[in-house]
Amino acid sequence: MELNASSKVNDLLNRYPFLKDYLVGLNPEFKMLDNPFMRKTVGRIASLGKVAMIGGMDVRDLLNGIAAEIKKKTGETVAISVKEGGVNEDAARIETMKNIIKELHAGKDVESQKKKFQELIKDVAPWEIAQMEQRLIAEGMPETEIKSLCDVHVQVFKEALEHKTVPGLPAGHPVHTLMLENREAEAILAEIDKVADFRAEKDVLLKLLDKLAEIDKHFVRKENQLFPILEQKGVTGPSKVMWALHDDIRGFIKDVRKRVLDGNMEPVARQALAKMVNDMIYKEEHILFPMALETLSEEEWVKAAKGEEEAGYAWIKPDSKWKPVAESFPPQLLAERTGSLNLDTGQLTPDQVNLILTHLPVDISFVNENDEVAYYSASPERIFPRSPGVIGRKVQNCHPPKSVDTVEKILASFKAGTKSSAEFWIQMRGRMLHIRYFAVRDQAGVYRGCLEVSQDITEIQKLTGNKRLLDWE
Repeated sequence: MELNASSKVNDLLNRYPFLKDYLVGLNPEFKMLDNPFMRKTVGRIASLGKVAMIGGMDVRDLLNGIAAEIKKKTGETVAISVKEGGVNEDAARIETMKNIIKELHAGKDVESQKKKFQELIKDVAPWEIAQMEQRLIAEGMPETEIKSLCDVHVQVFKEALEHKTVPGLPAGHPVHTLMLENREAEAILAEIDKVADFRAEKDVLLKLLDKLAEIDKHFVRKENQLFPILEQKGVTGPSKVMWALHDDIRGFIKDVRKRVLDGNMEPVARQALAKMVNDMIYKEEHILFPMALETLSEEEWVKAAKGEEEAGYAWIKPDSKWKPVAESFPPQLLAERTGSLNLDTGQLTPDQVNLILTHLPVDISFVNENDEVAYYSASPERIFPRSPGVIGRKVQNCHPPKSVDTVEKILASFKAGTKSSAEFWIQMRGRMLHIRYFAVRDQAGVYRGCLEVSQDITEIQKLTGNKRLLDWE
């Protein structure tokens, strides 16, 4: 047997089971191998080169250590192969795929490109595609162009990825829930396809489109629960590209609904909608989910699951609350504190501060001077969805790509001191919403962050005359 950066962890553990304990003791990042579920998922596709990267180790050191442990336990001498100059095979493959995508962008024929690298990507891991997108973004290719290439990505990589389905997952695991929602989305699309005459069955079609629109909750959980954790691991490609595709689907559902109401619905619009949703499902289940399962630790999946109910589910609710095998939960974001806070005009306990903020008739979010989300008020009826996964996330990543430029301009004006507030109002779901941003500065005038205040003013707009304190009952 020869050990190299491409050797699969699963193959190694099947042949030398004692290596599990050796790897777990070698690096804290390898603790996931103690979990049978993670061994079956991550270990099935993870190479030693990927394992070394996750553990922050030099691949040579890892290979030499494994070979020494095998020699110690079995007396067997295992050959080691490391390319000269430390060239990483995975990195080289990503670079080649990246160049092929650029050629596609330049107008090269898809079929010829598929033939060109069919052998190259026969063992490609899903996370490599996410890294490829990330490198393209880092090199300056606009996210809008990468988004436009996503359909080509799927077509080119489909044959290579087809066999890499996500294995069985425990009920309640975030990925299991997302996959159940995908099955519901497919069922709704099938019902939409059965509507033969949209004019005669307009009400039926409108109800189905309204039902399909609940996919927004599916997207919100990805945007607010999964993407922030992947970003913390250095994986930013999916959040930048997929969020834009989410917005495309959201917008197209509204467009199709308007077409039905206006009486100018065409079969091609329905087909285009089905293709957009089905392509997203394919990208999730053949690229995003396997890559996330390979990248995130058990504790990070617990963090991803926390706040899911607050974000909401699309069409279903998990039958059971998933818990990791190791029962190891991450520490609380904020430690429980005692005593009171000395404020400028009084004293309040942390519990009182929390109660006050969550009882205000407005939604509050605070972004610190580093543009990181530090707090949001978890009131019972929030206007815009938030979840614990957003804490510590860059505020630029909390907005759709089309809004990021405006967010940057507002923050820049606050930091420069040229403006202290920004005000907007929109109509959404029949309600009038008032959204304001305020620069927060200390007594010395130093910028300390941005406060967002959102309020439903629908009923306030209706007020007339007077209602005095003595009139209350």
